[in-house]
Amino acid sequence: MGGQSLILLDTHCILWLDQAVARMGRQARTLADAAVDAGDLAVSAISFWEVAMLCGKGRLIMNQPLPLWRRDWLQRGLIELPLSGAIGIEAAGLTGFHADPADRWLVATAREVGATIMTADNRILAWPGRLDRHDARV
Repeated sequence: MGGQSLILLDTHCILWLDQAVARMGRQARTLADAAVDAGDLAVSAISFWEVAMLCGKGRLIMNQPLPLWRRDWLQRGLIELPLSGAIGIEAAGLTGFHADPADRWLVATAREVGATIMTADNRILAWPGRLDRHDARV
């Protein structure tokens, strides 16, 4: 990892970056670009699972097979953060957090590795717990 703090992308943010979606704010895109250049842009392994689930349900269509899409991102410098027992315990213990298991894993991962989570999810942004976060719409 490089010199700035680690940025952990929420699942929709990697899709927004990949597809150049206008909903991602200028500041967020600049931050993500600088983070990938510095080796400080990460995604949780749970995000690849979420994308695969969305594709499997027909709610998302990708331009290439998912294994190739994942490989391309990793070759560009994206860091894949694994799930672990410690993160699972942290995820289960998030007080006052909503029930979505993937969001719990993402927040717990950010807390465990000391990353700033980049998200547009209002429930994550508004959660009062200890978490560094950046609104992806800004």
